[in-house]
Amino acid sequence: MPTADPDAQRRLLDLAEVDRAVAAAQHRRASLPELAVIAAGAGRIDELNGRLVLAQTEVGDLDRAARKLDDEIESVRLRAQRDAERLAAGAGGAREQENLQREIESLARRQSTLEDEALELMERREGADAAMAAVQGELDVAMAEVEQAVVRRDDAFADLDDELSRLDAQRAELVAQTPQDLLALYERIRASGKVAAGRLNGSQCGACRMMVDNVALAELRSAAPEAVLRCPECGAILVRS
Repeated sequence: MPTADPDAQRRLLDLAEVDRAVAAAQHRRASLPELAVIAAGAGRIDELNGRLVLAQTEVGDLDRAARKLDDEIESVRLRAQRDAERLAAGAGGAREQENLQREIESLARRQSTLEDEALELMERREGADAAMAAVQGELDVAMAEVEQAVVRRDDAFADLDDELSRLDAQRAELVAQTPQDLLALYERIRASGKVAAGRLNGSQCGACRMMVDNVALAELRSAAPEAVLRCPECGAILVRS
């Protein structure tokens, strides 16, 4: 059975408390609610950016279609104007005059049809504009929520990092005061994911909270003060008062 100065063993309780505090701070750091908000927000922003690109593309397509229609309407109007001028000037014979009149009427119908199409495009453009603005509004909200969460996360990280820095300094001081063989045993138990040291409170292990049976308890109590005892249930170093 290994041995160590009782005072050194008692310092293990302080070391175990520091290690519990470090683990708790690290857990809080890894499970901040803001981290979930940021992750979900990033996905939402990606989705909204995709929708915004589609909305912008639709608006651009409608604008190009509207410009094409405007050019065609202007071409029809100019052609009708030229025909009207020729008709008014009495150019050509009666048959040509009749053809000009029919063409002017046809062009008027064509211009009316094109203007109706342009009006429909304008209405569609207004709808596309509204849809694009709605997506942009959702995107602005999502980005603001993420930005606020990032600020809260960074503030929490700063506080937790300060706490962890303070705990690291405390741990380093305790480690420096602990005999190497006792520390090695402690670290080996801790590396298994268990609480490495606990106080023996009556018949209860302070590390695992399990009750030690009477036979094992009698052996523990009869051991020399320098003996390094282990919990028969969890294997933690048991420190007697």
